[in-house]
Amino acid sequence: MRRLIHVPIIHSAVDLGSLSGSLKAHYAKLAGAGFPQRREQAVEELWERIRHDIRALHLDERRVRIYQDGLPVCGFEEKIVRELAEAGSRNHQLIAELLDRGAALEGTEDPQLLMEEYEMHRQRLDNQAGCDRAREEQTRRAEHLLNARDAAIAKRIDATLQPGETGLVFLGALHRLDALQSTDVQVTTLGEESNEAVRRPGT
Repeated sequence: MRRLIHVPIIHSAVDLGSLSGSLKAHYAKLAGAGFPQRREQAVEELWERIRHDIRALHLDERRVRIYQDGLPVCGFEEKIVRELAEAGSRNHQLIAELLDRGAALEGTEDPQLLMEEYEMHRQRLDNQAGCDRAREEQTRRAEHLLNARDAAIAKRIDATLQPGETGLVFLGALHRLDALQSTDVQVTTLGEESNEAVRRPGT
């Protein structure tokens, strides 16, 4: 059996890289000057909960394979994770912990699709005052890219997750793994898994 645990996440400012400054300004404009700080605090609390819930599963990390939203298939995936962990990303700090305990890391996303989405978001932030028609076109393009990314992620998981392994896939809230329904990969969400682990005798 191949088992996959979906970990819904929210990206921190560190995770967003060069888009972080523009997004903070955008959030402040929409919701007030204090909103970016409140958002970061909520993200910190979320990662504490995720870390706790994963530890509660008592996984054998030697049989765990990790997939990460935004991590391209590139040949130096672990270097990216370690650098972002050192920069303060709670997401990548947790992944680094799991790697240190024996988990395997997989490049997860198509690099070309990531570059297209990055450029699209940069343009949207630079042109927030565009006309309704332009915004509608940007929304359609964003949905198309997200669907393409989700299909590529599902394909990557199906190709690399081995029998007897548990996959952990860290994905933003808008992502969907519907394409895995036609495979033998059993998909659950982290909250469901951790609650079940607490109920199990001997765990």
